[in-house]
Amino acid sequence: MNQEFLVVVGSVLTLFLLMAVGYGLKKKDILTSSMLPKLSTILLYIVSPAIILDCFQVERSAALDYQLMVGGMALVGTYVLYILLSFLVFRRQDADLRGVLRFASIYGNTGFMGLPLIQAVLGNEAVMVTVISMGVFNVATWTHGVANIGGRQAISLKKAVVNPGVISFAVALVLYLVNFTFPWPVGNVFTHLAGLNTPLAMLVIGAQMASADFRAVFSNAKLYGVCFLKLIVVPVITILVLLPFRLDGMIFMTVVILSACPTAGNTNLFCQLFHKDSTMAAQQVTLSTLLCIITLPLITILAQMVSM
Repeated sequence: MNQEFLVVVGSVLTLFLLMAVGYGLKKKDILTSSMLPKLSTILLYIVSPAIILDCFQVERSAALDYQLMVGGMALVGTYVLYILLSFLVFRRQDADLRGVLRFASIYGNTGFMGLPLIQAVLGNEAVMVTVISMGVFNVATWTHGVANIGGRQAISLKKAVVNPGVISFAVALVLYLVNFTFPWPVGNVFTHLAGLNTPLAMLVIGAQMASADFRAVFSNAKLYGVCFLKLIVVPVITILVLLPFRLDGMIFMTVVILSACPTAGNTNLFCQLFHKDSTMAAQQVTLSTLLCIITLPLITILAQMVSM
């Protein structure tokens, strides 16, 4: 257990050290504010699809089919649960703020934070389950998430389905089902591009945090309430709900780690898109990202202990 704890803590610490590099580059104005949206676009439209295509370039088997099906069902089920539970919180807040707080409480940074950690701790098979989560995340955020922040009239089913994450997942799944693998020079391109995710994503997150007003971040009580829900309550509920199903250990751990990820950067992006309080959203993302260096290892170890 001590060794496992050190692996998790070391993996999280590595991510934060990479963020620190991004933070320093932004402070030195080597990474400028105008560069960050372009890097985010590269991550969203090039690197993330490459990850999805690369991780599904494996030989199909009945055992792997079963794992992916069970993992997908568990992920969809937990997202539905989170959405239902979100109606119980922040009921006294005004409608605009309530939607933002609920979004921040249930949607986590699965692609940029969850995926690197899961790859380090659980390996490549778990990455395939994480990729399914990225597809579920995209559909959920562009439907339920948009309804929370922008109102039901803002929901776009086209954007929920026609986006890089969902399209690349659909292509990768078809290729997997027909047992098609790319010629090795092409496959290597996807592998190399996928390798950019961890360092590039952490640099971007760290650079974004360099612009934060940390005095305001640490003095807003509402932010701590959302962090408590996102980083502790949601993953603990996930553990309790999944335990009776006796899932495969890898699937169980993957879903729990994803549930414990800090607030998604989409919170800030959607607030900007729909003219809501993007400053508070950015502060929420920053605080939850900082606090997860403590909570993520603890939740991961708790999940390992109860799943034995």
